[in-house]
Amino acid sequence: MDIDAILLSLKLAAWTLVLIIPFGVWAAHKLIRLDRGRPWVEAALALPLVLPPTVLGYYLLIGLGGKSIFGIPLVFSFTGILIASLIVNLPFAIQPIQRAFESINPEIREAAQVSGLSNWQIFRLIELPLAWRGITSAAVLTFAHTLGEFGVILMVGGAIPGETKTVSIAIYDKVQSFDTSGAGALALLLLGISLVAIAVSYGVFGRSPHHRRGQANAEA
Repeated sequence: MDIDAILLSLKLAAWTLVLIIPFGVWAAHKLIRLDRGRPWVEAALALPLVLPPTVLGYYLLIGLGGKSIFGIPLVFSFTGILIASLIVNLPFAIQPIQRAFESINPEIREAAQVSGLSNWQIFRLIELPLAWRGITSAAVLTFAHTLGEFGVILMVGGAIPGETKTVSIAIYDKVQSFDTSGAGALALLLLGISLVAIAVSYGVFGRSPHHRRGQANAEA
């Protein structure tokens, strides 16, 4: 078991969550109020879902190549794969939260405005609590996807032990070196994490309160 790769993947997933979820909440809230150009913005944010990872990784490699932050090169560094992770996880962080905001009854917002609440108070006191299921779903999906990301991370970061060699890349290296037992153990770990993440996502976001109330009434 490659402990260094596991710890690096967890570190990458944690930093990705800390940085992308607040942005995802902000972007999703802006999108539900955007009229002109909304389909194009949504399409741009969803591109990582349909672009081959090598294509996205290539453009990131070209875009980040030769650049640095505080003297730290972005290519083949943890900072570089973190930037790549943030970009490739945009759909997973924004779409569930956007759907949660869209599911809020507009009459609730109107009632809050009539009551004299400001837009910030409505967002903080009403919309955020009602959207918690979408935010939780986005966090779970982003975390699991970050752990399993391979193509973009390999293109931007390579396979530097302790710096850019994540679990998915460690699996690839073990397969290349015919270490099938080591690759199998790491693959099983990712499979288990992904299964739990998807189950939690469906459990948290898959059923609405209205569905549960209807089911309870039907059973009664």
